[in-house]
Amino acid sequence: MSIENMDFKTLFAIAIKSEQESEKLYRTLAEKTKNFLLKDRLMFLADEEKKHEKILKKFFDGMYPGEDVPDVNVPAVPLPEVRFDENSMVSEILENAADAEIAAKNFYKDLARKARDAGKEEISKGLLYLSMMELGHYHLIKDELEAVREFEDYDAYWEMMHSGP
Repeated sequence: MSIENMDFKTLFAIAIKSEQESEKLYRTLAEKTKNFLLKDRLMFLADEEKKHEKILKKFFDGMYPGEDVPDVNVPAVPLPEVRFDENSMVSEILENAADAEIAAKNFYKDLARKARDAGKEEISKGLLYLSMMELGHYHLIKDELEAVREFEDYDAYWEMMHSGP
């Protein structure tokens, strides 16, 4: 997705929508998993995405005081869509989520550069920080993915494998 010809209002609206969708995804996954450790990680990620949304709204309010964030329906939202159903393997969902976190990292890095070039230094620094946080989320998901790949089939044989204490 090229952001060069897009205005900040639209870009922030896209970013906010993406964070809302990511939060919803992680909460939905957390509700569906039996693994209490994975559930905690997914809830952590959902809470992080909610914080990102608040940060982005603060940036938006600073640039556009008194205006509402526009409702965007952009076909090329910067995050790859993560789809799942009852037949999806957790590993596949986490792989897609990891890809989405890298896409978010790159998007925020590009948006930070655009903000810096426009003389919005403080917003640029905040966006770079969000970019780094998305990279951290990527690593957290990759760690979970490694564990899931190792133990994904255990639930089929050991029903209580992921039961809490």
